[in-house]
Amino acid sequence: QVQLVESGGGLVQPGGSLRLSCAASGNNFRIYVMGWYRQAPGKQREQVVTTSTSGGVTNYVDFGKGRFTINRDNAKKTVYLQMDSLEPKDTDVYYCTARPQDSSKNYWGQGTQVPVSS
Repeated sequence: QVQLVESGGGLVQPGGSLRLSCAASGNNFRIYVMGWYRQAPGKQREQVVTTSTSGGVTNYVDFGKGRFTINRDNAKKTVYLQMDSLEPKDTDVYYCTARPQDSSKNYWGQGTQVPVSS
């Protein structure tokens, strides 16, 4: 089982940047497909991006293409989400997720808040 802890959230102005981190504990980090989701109050959680076990394949949702970048460091058991050109509509709680590549079970972090406001 993997445990995930997100960090790096906080207030940012429109047009600004932020980098979120997700540190994983436990063994076999390399078997997990990692991803980021986000959720606004009263709305469904939506996918932002996922990355394969090696980091070689990424899948961005349209709103993140060209603005968000995911990277994983398997040696550090950490995945990052670089967010640039942030807009007020990006205001959400961002969650890290891990899914074993041969399973449909997702593990979630506790989330980190990202308010985008002037």
